[in-house]
Amino acid sequence: MKLSVILPAKNEAVGLARVLPALRAMLPDAEVIVVDDGSSDDTAAVARGHGATVLSAPYSMGNGAAIKRGARAASGEVLVFMDADGQHDPTHIPALLAKLDLGYDMAVGARDSSGQASRHRGLANALYNRLASWMTGHPVLDLTSGFRAVRAGRFREFLHLLPNGFSYPTTITMAFFRSAFPVAYVPVPVARREGTTSHIRPIKDGLRFLLIIFKIATLYSPLKLFVPTAFAFAALGLGHYAYTFATQGRFTNMSALLLSAAVIVFLVGLVSEQITSLTYRRDERE
Repeated sequence: MKLSVILPAKNEAVGLARVLPALRAMLPDAEVIVVDDGSSDDTAAVARGHGATVLSAPYSMGNGAAIKRGARAASGEVLVFMDADGQHDPTHIPALLAKLDLGYDMAVGARDSSGQASRHRGLANALYNRLASWMTGHPVLDLTSGFRAVRAGRFREFLHLLPNGFSYPTTITMAFFRSAFPVAYVPVPVARREGTTSHIRPIKDGLRFLLIIFKIATLYSPLKLFVPTAFAFAALGLGHYAYTFATQGRFTNMSALLLSAAVIVFLVGLVSEQITSLTYRRDERE
């Protein structure tokens, strides 16, 4: 099968100068596509100098947008996605491809704790993995890894779902599990990016964390998120009613509000479940 390797890159001239020669040595016949996401350095020139096909954007559109552009342009039957900064070692690509030979539709390079960019991000990713494993019923070892090999036809079925930002791995992984496309995980060591430091932004990172949590749930099975929430509101409403009836002998507006919220959240969950089902059924018809 023809292989296409796609590297999204933004200001990664230094990393590409190290990664591309190793990639060429490992896979001399593979199509190599570097998607230059509005770089201000010599990313495009370095990529062309090493024989890669370069897709340049006039401005930065995001990591997910670069992935989509590369997937559309690739001619290979199998797509390999990896970072351009040197964190992913091309020598591990055969291990991912071996999983596809066994019948899997996607193989993901699973990082250990030493490969995480920072401690707080590692803890967040561990929680994502646990939540995704609970949602899917399958062990998810690394939900956010950008190092993966996938059958091109399967991947392109979900291009319309992928965001332009940095959560494309989450989206594609949950989409594959939802559609019953088998996913394998291969433990791989990942090098830390040189010069990268952790800058914790409590509000921004916290909001992004919550958004990804909700996205994991709504991509796979919204009812698993909405039903427990509805029960929580119902329990609060009934508990408040029992307390006010015992102490005041009446049914209060707060009890009514909490019980109404339980019904509304449950109904929203039902609608979300139907929308999710219709989204994946459309892909099956296509």
